[in-house]
Amino acid sequence: QVQLVESGGASVLSGGSLRLSCAASVNIFSIYTMGWYRQAPGKQRELVATITSGGTTNYADSVKGRFTISRDNAKKTVYLQMNSLKPEDTAVYHCNALLGPKAYWGQGTQVTVSS
Repeated sequence: QVQLVESGGASVLSGGSLRLSCAASVNIFSIYTMGWYRQAPGKQRELVATITSGGTTNYADSVKGRFTISRDNAKKTVYLQMNSLKPEDTAVYHCNALLGPKAYWGQGTQVTVSS
């Protein structure tokens, strides 16, 4: 069983920055593909960014150049550095751990960006 706990969500002004963290309770963190997804009110959950076990990253077009995903395997933690935040980034951000067909989700952390 994998447990994921997100933190770092907050209310910020447009143009601000936040760093989200996701701590995983898992035996071998390094083998998982980790990701961040978000869900805004009334919208479907969407991909924000992923990072593979080998460090390959992938970003949604809407966040490219503003967000950076990274991982610290020793700390079993994945991060999402978010810069130049916009009101449309407002959402609940969920951490995801993927290994083969198995996917695990955290409860989410709220990010609110006001203009």
